[in-house]
Amino acid sequence: MRYSQGFKASIVRKTQDGSGRTLDDIARESNIHPATLGRWIQQFRADKLTLDGADGIPPASRHPGEKLALLLESRTVGPDGMGDFLRRHGLHSEHLPLWEQELATMANGNEDKAHAENKELRKENRRLQKELARKEKALAEAAVLLTLKKKHQNLFEVDEES
Repeated sequence: MRYSQGFKASIVRKTQDGSGRTLDDIARESNIHPATLGRWIQQFRADKLTLDGADGIPPASRHPGEKLALLLESRTVGPDGMGDFLRRHGLHSEHLPLWEQELATMANGNEDKAHAENKELRKENRRLQKELARKEKALAEAAVLLTLKKKHQNLFEVDEES
């Protein structure tokens, strides 16, 4: 998964803010692996990652997880700091409501898709249960016929001594 420079910078910035949170806590909050966060911090220390400036990725081509993280982070920013937040991430004020709607639609679409798939699986399960019951019944009938055939042969078997 590819993250924008701005997203990386915002996560690394959280590690540098002096809040006392551990790297694991920040990684868990951001839904990234702690080793990934460690690499980003190494890039920051090697001056390969800057914490200021806008992203190089256009807002429309960002990863949905990144959009969600930015939406959640924007909720913590007050109205006074919103302009700075938007500039820092290379966004415009209309991106946030659009992303919120996009993510809600995506979540609802996944829910509808899961519901339809679940319905199909239930239908297939019922069909397979009926088929299994039919085959078990046929197997039981075949076992009865074989048993009767053996008993019939034993009943009417003629002794060779007589």
